[in-house]
Amino acid sequence: MTAEIRVFPCLSDNIGYLVHDPATKATASIDAPDAKPIIAALERGGWTLTDILVTHHHADHTDGIQELKSKYKCRVTAPRENRVAIPQVDVHVKEGDTVKVGNLTARVFETPGHTLDHISYMFDSDRALFCADTLFSIGCGRVIEGTYPMMWESLLKLRALPNDTLVYCGHEYTLSNINFALSIEPENAALKKRAIEAQKQRAESKLTIPSLLRDEKEANVFLRADVPSVAASLGMTGKTPAEVFGEIRERKNKF
Repeated sequence: MTAEIRVFPCLSDNIGYLVHDPATKATASIDAPDAKPIIAALERGGWTLTDILVTHHHADHTDGIQELKSKYKCRVTAPRENRVAIPQVDVHVKEGDTVKVGNLTARVFETPGHTLDHISYMFDSDRALFCADTLFSIGCGRVIEGTYPMMWESLLKLRALPNDTLVYCGHEYTLSNINFALSIEPENAALKKRAIEAQKQRAESKLTIPSLLRDEKEANVFLRADVPSVAASLGMTGKTPAEVFGEIRERKNKF
């Protein structure tokens, strides 16, 4: 491990993240839901914000940018696709680009579906994936601007990462996601195990994040749309994985 990563609640159910390089003292906030808890976390660590890495344009991921930029004069990196303006951006990035935070390097993945501009950041040396509202713990983001095939392809891109990848998502939705997933796969042993773990974590007022990508592959029904038993449980045997995924997402929308 080369980075220090701080995880803390923001707003009602957002999660804030700081990624710190001890060697150079550079520190990035992943998104900026709300400046106040981010500033508090920085001050607890004695850190100074040098970067904000933005995943997409929604206000609950960008509202803190202006205050943080004013206070720290930090660099703001955001998606190249910016039909909806993100404030104070210094650098635009796209698929295949890399971002430096001190000596730390993150790869950029375009992961559209939730929004058209959504990107994710992968710090390979720390096996740390910051995927905001594309992939959640036992869930995925609502498909608002994109299409179901587009979102499925984004999830496949993330699913292909190593099993030991730590998934840092944008919201604390795990318990509700588990309740829904059990309605599709009630006998999934990995899912039932995760339910017990998450209930204990939340009972102790702990966040359920990060999760392990290996566990997501086994228990997250949204990553399992190409598993024959999942299609069968929906009465969709023979349908494409993207069609199965779309049905799962539609059911979650109404759950």
